[in-house]
Amino acid sequence: MPGREELPSTLARSSRKAQRTWIKAHDAAVETYGEGERAHRTAFSALKHSFEKVGDHWEAKDEKGPSDPQAARSTPAQGETAGGVDANASKEHLYDVARRLKIDGRSRMSKNELVDAIAKANERATAAARS
Repeated sequence: MPGREELPSTLARSSRKAQRTWIKAHDAAVETYGEGERAHRTAFSALKHSFEKVGDHWEAKDEKGPSDPQAARSTPAQGETAGGVDANASKEHLYDVARRLKIDGRSRMSKNELVDAIAKANERATAAARS
């Protein structure tokens, strides 16, 4: 099925560029690997090089590059990801995202704790947007 028809809800609420990035990567992955989870993982990995998840949508990153070790793999496999959070970003950037998402206790958090808290806040925002 074409990526446009399988566009995740978080991308439907994102910029056209984010949508195009995911669709092109998804469709290329379907040609290579066939329909299914692997095509979706590949498309999200490509998306994470230029975009990060903030709340219920994806925003362009200041600097391109993989967002976590999983996205850095040449062929994404099943496993832990940072859920679209740019875990390679500076602590300042993560703190700013946490502030925008109104995460309590952010000033006392380590970089890894900020990544986890942002990922949880993103999941809550996505679930709320679906309702």
